[in-house]
Amino acid sequence: MREWNAFMDKYFAEGSKNDVTTVLGYTVAQTLVQVLKQCGDELTRENVMKQAANLKDLELPLLIPGIKINTRPTDYYPLEQLQMMRFNGTQWERFGPVISGELSGS
Repeated sequence: MREWNAFMDKYFAEGSKNDVTTVLGYTVAQTLVQVLKQCGDELTRENVMKQAANLKDLELPLLIPGIKINTRPTDYYPLEQLQMMRFNGTQWERFGPVISGELSGS
């Protein structure tokens, strides 16, 4: 969260840290950085698409611990895990293990 807060303070101070779209944009950008790293010096459209379809166990700071991004050429759904939450009267709290499953049906 420190990294996220520092990023927001520096680059988008007027943005809301409670807005899910800013969190989503930051997380998508981090995923793109990983794709570009995997591309190395071969920054062709073909290789970018190949690398985007071959993400393995990518963990990002703003995802729930244990949630990993995975893609493959036949499955472009990056997130196929979740963790249950319940409201304790004051706040939401996670419980139980991270649940995995193929949501794409492939």
